[in-house]
Amino acid sequence: MAAGRALAALLATLLAASAQFLQQQASFSISLHKVDNITVMIKTRPGVLTTCQIRLKNRSVSELKIKPGEIVTFTFSCGNPEKYFIMEIQKNIDCVSGPCPFGDVYLYPPGLPRLNRTFIWDVKASTKAGLELKFSTPWLRQIEPGERCPDSISYNINSCIDMATVNIGTFCRNGSVSRVKLLGGVVMSLHLPWDSSLNSSGFNIANRASIKRLCIIESILKGESSITLMSPNYPLGFPEDELMTWQFVIPSNMRASVFFHNYSLSNCERKEERVEYYIPGSLSNPEVFKLSDSQPANIAGSFNLSLQGCDQDAQNPGILRLLFQVIVQHPQLDENVTHLVDLSKEWNMTVTIHFEGWPSHIPLMSEPICLICKDPRTCDRVMTLVSGTVYKISFLCKDLSRLRITAEKGISCVDLRWCQKKIYSLSVPKAITQLPIGLHKFIWRLLAPDLINIEITSPSLKLQQHIPEQRCNTSYSYGIVSATSETELNVGVFCPGGSIEKIQMRNNVTISLKTFGKGFLNESNHQDLKMSFVPHIKDECIFTVSPDPKAKVYLQTPNWPYGLPPYVSISWHVIVPSKQVAHLGFSKDRMGIACETGRAYVNIKEETSGAEETVRREDELLPEPRNMYHDFWVNVSNCKPVDKTQLTLQFWVTFADKQIDLGVILAVVAGAGVLVAIGLTVCCVKKKKKKSQNPMVGVYNSNVNTQVPGKRGLFPKERKNNESHVYAVIDDAVVYGHLLKESNGSVTPEVDVYRPFDGPVGSLPPSPPPFSFRKDIKRSSITEEPPPLMDTDHDTYTFAHQKSGQPEDNGDTNEKYNGDTSMSLLENKEQDGLVE
Repeated sequence: MAAGRALAALLATLLAASAQFLQQQASFSISLHKVDNITVMIKTRPGVLTTCQIRLKNRSVSELKIKPGEIVTFTFSCGNPEKYFIMEIQKNIDCVSGPCPFGDVYLYPPGLPRLNRTFIWDVKASTKAGLELKFSTPWLRQIEPGERCPDSISYNINSCIDMATVNIGTFCRNGSVSRVKLLGGVVMSLHLPWDSSLNSSGFNIANRASIKRLCIIESILKGESSITLMSPNYPLGFPEDELMTWQFVIPSNMRASVFFHNYSLSNCERKEERVEYYIPGSLSNPEVFKLSDSQPANIAGSFNLSLQGCDQDAQNPGILRLLFQVIVQHPQLDENVTHLVDLSKEWNMTVTIHFEGWPSHIPLMSEPICLICKDPRTCDRVMTLVSGTVYKISFLCKDLSRLRITAEKGISCVDLRWCQKKIYSLSVPKAITQLPIGLHKFIWRLLAPDLINIEITSPSLKLQQHIPEQRCNTSYSYGIVSATSETELNVGVFCPGGSIEKIQMRNNVTISLKTFGKGFLNESNHQDLKMSFVPHIKDECIFTVSPDPKAKVYLQTPNWPYGLPPYVSISWHVIVPSKQVAHLGFSKDRMGIACETGRAYVNIKEETSGAEETVRREDELLPEPRNMYHDFWVNVSNCKPVDKTQLTLQFWVTFADKQIDLGVILAVVAGAGVLVAIGLTVCCVKKKKKKSQNPMVGVYNSNVNTQVPGKRGLFPKERKNNESHVYAVIDDAVVYGHLLKESNGSVTPEVDVYRPFDGPVGSLPPSPPPFSFRKDIKRSSITEEPPPLMDTDHDTYTFAHQKSGQPEDNGDTNEKYNGDTSMSLLENKEQDGLVE
């Protein structure tokens, strides 16, 4: 096998060497008849240093010119002259002073050397007459300047009016341009590569009457097809105050649409630059459009398109140029089916219907297209609908799955007093979801001024953060970015069905809903994402997390995996169910950064009275996994790291049922037994000494507080609904309202007497001050004193001993009094929920 390939390569080398030898030894003889008016030029290729020479009979030259009537024989001194020389063959045709040789155009003379060659036909004609270049199949296709033809064979057409030359365009083979009609003379060029075997020009010249315009280009479009055309001199300016026409020959059962892709206007002194359409059957021919207008679409059959220039400003003429596309397709079965898109109740929203991949991907001209139509003649490949309007749209498209919708809505707040109480729904309007087109993206841009922040909630579905350990598998997701004019924080990608109830962000926010697959249409009915404007927060972002007790939840810092920006603080508030205990752990043992300025911290604290705060710096180990019995906070504060590595942190939370300690149960049972025994003893003593007891008075003492400060949810009922302010035990003999007199007639000191409480009644005791993480760089301890207790906020009723100076009773009386006081306090605490 290898030996065979080596032999084939050797044979190819020998054949190439043989061809070069034959080319070097070959003798070329070119004979030009004088009547043909043909000149042949052999020149060196531009930019190529040549060591090859053209050998004549008695000399060697680097260039050779053969004039009409001459016969020249020559050879080349090298075997590959195509690398060093090019050839031009120019034929001059005079249609002004004599008859024109109309008909087929031939490549003459024969027997030319194999060089890159250009055939030029220079036809001079009167401006009162017209010339027509008619091309044989497969016709021509216009290309942009600088573009190359696949086979390297190209045509260039120039129109000559008086002394001016206008470049009509450059064309390749295999297109739809069948004829070009010109006013006055024409210079036609055909460029062939050295290895081309083409032996015919592919066109003929005919005489026509004056066309009264610069040129007419005819294009025949059969079946579904697309063609791109340019104005003469493109990308330079169209001649001043000129007129040209494109004629499109299209079967009557086909539909054509015109799209202007690139154009510019000149500065007009008189007239106005415009395009005119002549459409058979139209009641308003010609239909006039500006170049900036949407051009006609869904045209049935053939039509003409004309470009009209103007008189330009001599000092600042500007440039008129046009590149456009004509697309022909079969009429669609549902082209008369309209879809109502009601955006009349929407505000600050745009809806763009576009082809897949827009705007980065531009479909090839050969690809079938989809058109969106606002009316039968106003169609485009991209259509933007604005809020406040009702549209009736239709589609010219075989496959609607090629179309997508991208929508954008802006929500802003200027004054918090007006927008703080308003809740905005971040759901896709039904006007969009009812269309037979897939939603690609819906973007909400939420704008808030300084000191006003944005809160996003998902009350029922909640949000799940998309990370490798817990990937989203829903039909849509939300990408959330918090940004200012200078910085941007990628909060993350989230999907419904998680544990995040709320996200508060300090800056402007962009939320991008992206869809995956075809399930969004069904799931869109259950969207519950909402947003509101809230007062200023200290952290860059705060997450409120209420996990499913049966799930393991992973949470990670924003801007993953690139890390938090310097000096950014993020907090998570994790809700722990009352009968559950949370297990908190970190996915790595260190933060993994070193600080150049400031310190990075991880803070953990439970929301309960007396809870200790756990703090770790960037140079310390992160906390070991731990149990959390109450709602808790996790805060991550970044410094300015010494290198490009930024702070990335991930932690997890799981839940388990609280386990009841057997020792605690036994202690509670024993305590209850002791209390019962004490109660029975006191009751017996009371009955025995009741007759000898002096009257007892319940005394209100405002200086005693039996309430544990700062404990939430302590009372099963609010104070106004329970009886914690009523005395638990008052003996029947106690008398209220007047001074008590002893048997000797003396008056005892005044004491407080019970009156019903008719002041304001508070609800739950105040919670401790909210836990706030330090924002400064230095590490310092935070001490907070509990607020003073107020009579209106706490139930502080109790019983007290008699004041000093009051007469003392005998021992029996004091013993009973103390016993009653104990019972009163005990029963009062039981009512207030202080005894477990």
